[in-house]
Amino acid sequence: MSKIVIALGGNALGKTPDEQKLLVKKAADIIVSIAKDNDVIVTHGNGPQVGMIANAFEYASKFNVAPFMPFAECGAMSQGYIGYHLQNAINEKLRENNIEKKCATIITQVEVDENDEAFTDPTKPVGMFYTKEEADKLASSNGYKYVEDSGRGYRRVVPSPKPERILEQEIVSNLADDGNIVITVGGGGIPVVKDGLGYKGVDAVIDKDFASSKLAANINADILLILTAVDKVYINYNKDNQIALDSTDTLELQKYIDEGHFAKGSMLPKINACMNFLNENSEGIAIIASLNEGLEAINGDKGTRIFYRRK
Repeated sequence: MSKIVIALGGNALGKTPDEQKLLVKKAADIIVSIAKDNDVIVTHGNGPQVGMIANAFEYASKFNVAPFMPFAECGAMSQGYIGYHLQNAINEKLRENNIEKKCATIITQVEVDENDEAFTDPTKPVGMFYTKEEADKLASSNGYKYVEDSGRGYRRVVPSPKPERILEQEIVSNLADDGNIVITVGGGGIPVVKDGLGYKGVDAVIDKDFASSKLAANINADILLILTAVDKVYINYNKDNQIALDSTDTLELQKYIDEGHFAKGSMLPKINACMNFLNENSEGIAIIASLNEGLEAINGDKGTRIFYRRK
């Protein structure tokens, strides 16, 4: 039996009720099939959901019918929202298959360094779109930074600091060791910094793959499985000479990174997350595969398997 961290993509819930029902069921099927013989921790993105929550509060605050909601609180709401749907679907699938396990969601905070250089250069767009005039007016009143986003208007940008420590990682590990399926680190976790004896949330977004790899390394997971929209890692992707990688290692991947094979906004963060995990846990295995082929990837038949190789 292995301890496996499964990282679901940000669109695991879909954007409409019909999409949501289909994709959550599909994710639950894959998770339960893997959890039958393994200890499983599930992480997930929250891009569409936290965006909807932030937009709703931001819009309502314009008419003074709701307060402006800090982004950390929006992230916490999205963890509960996504966890609620995934947890219920997984528990239903467990009962359907007569598997004596339970699933629970842990609201998860991730400590970041308040001196992280990301805080001096916010880059992650969040919230609503505005005209330049609206964005300039908002910036002068609230002090936030707004940038033009892909020709669609201006949006607020927040920092994306590196994850330092998952505050609830011992609870997560203990629950998994006891045979429970644990949903955690939603959307990369709620970013917090130390505040006296406690912690306080900050307006930031942590990359969910980096947070997942940090969790996997810290709890000594055997496998980090990142499920995404493509079936494998490719070099020369979408070119006539593209090559699928069935198996590779950290040294080879670093060479491909240096050659510019992986897109910054899609595959590169996943590759870096896998390498971070393996650099901290050299006995582990990282896998990148499609959602539909998750179980086959664990069994070694699908996806790209990544191993640590010393320089």
